Amino acid sequence: MSPTDPVPADPSPAERPLLTATGLRKAFGENEVLRGIDFEVRRGEVVVLIGPSGSGKTTVLRSLNGLETPDAGVLDLDGGPVIDFAAQALGPAKAAKQQRLALRDRSAMVFQHHNLFPHLTVLENVIEGPVQVQRVPKARAVAEATALLDRVGLAEKRDAYPFELSGGQQQRVGIVRALALKPDLLLFDEPTSALDPELVGEVLQVIAELAREGWTMVVVTHELAFARQAADEVLFLDGGVVVERGTPQELFTAPREERTRRFLDRILRPLD
Repeated sequence: MSPTDPVPADPSPAERPLLTATGLRKAFGENEVLRGIDFEVRRGEVVVLIGPSGSGKTTVLRSLNGLETPDAGVLDLDGGPVIDFAAQALGPAKAAKQQRLALRDRSAMVFQHHNLFPHLTVLENVIEGPVQVQRVPKARAVAEATALLDRVGLAEKRDAYPFELSGGQQQRVGIVRALALKPDLLLFDEPTSALDPELVGEVLQVIAELAREGWTMVVVTHELAFARQAADEVLFLDGGVVVERGTPQELFTAPREERTRRFLDRILRPLD
């Protein structure tokens, strides 16, 4: 660039990735689960992670929420925090904890097994985070939670306890609990894997609707039909690396890598 060339303007927040993960690595003893994971998530984008069991998908997701600490790599959440995990390991423990909490403040996770508090009602489960962590006034938290429950068809269950709900209803409460925190980034870890087959659709329908509304999401799932419908980008992981990435059309219709083709052939091939 010559001195007379105009200085490029910084991209606007809408143009910058909300999340950039660079070189994430994680080992559990001798087992190297992540071996240099790189990807970006833009605002309003749905990124779906697929791959065989043990490929590192859930470890990636837990790293984005501060539930797992990579051994190396950088997570850059636009507006903060920026975490260099190798440097963090050498720094003070208090600073590392503050970075993890800052990361968790910007995201919310929906787990495989609901993880609802069994001793709290549906409404109490939903308002727990906003009231206790975010210090939202209780009256406002109740009003917002009630509106969210109504949106997913569970308004009449607000005073029920988790054991009184079906698995699909419990998972929808888990989604509402995450939404109540108003996160920048929604994380879903195999949200339908613990459900009976007939209950899967009701949960995927809620997630697909959130995608249409423009929520930014990273979803780990084995539901490839959902990935094809809702994802902006699909990452295929195997052996702790991103083997291939692309739009659903690119990855499911014309995968470039032989490993991807074998995986999809095994998953999508009709049963004999």
